[in-house]
Amino acid sequence: MPSKKVYWFPAKTYGWGWGLPSVWQGWLVYGIAFVLLVAGFFIFPPTAEPVIFQIYIWAVLLILVAICWVKGEPPRWRWGK
Repeated sequence: MPSKKVYWFPAKTYGWGWGLPSVWQGWLVYGIAFVLLVAGFFIFPPTAEPVIFQIYIWAVLLILVAICWVKGEPPRWRWGK
């Protein structure tokens, strides 16, 4: 019998999207994304290179959403349990 699929990011109870991670792999992804976002302030200072900084931040966030999309519950609008 196939085992139940374990999602890294469970769906939120209300609305669209994902909640907090349910396994360590999800927390690792969140941690790496946080470190990359903070590092962006030092690698591309927003006052010196605002466009490159914004592109970098958007890239990190889009990769995070892509990982949530692949490893999380299928996204759909939820009205509660």
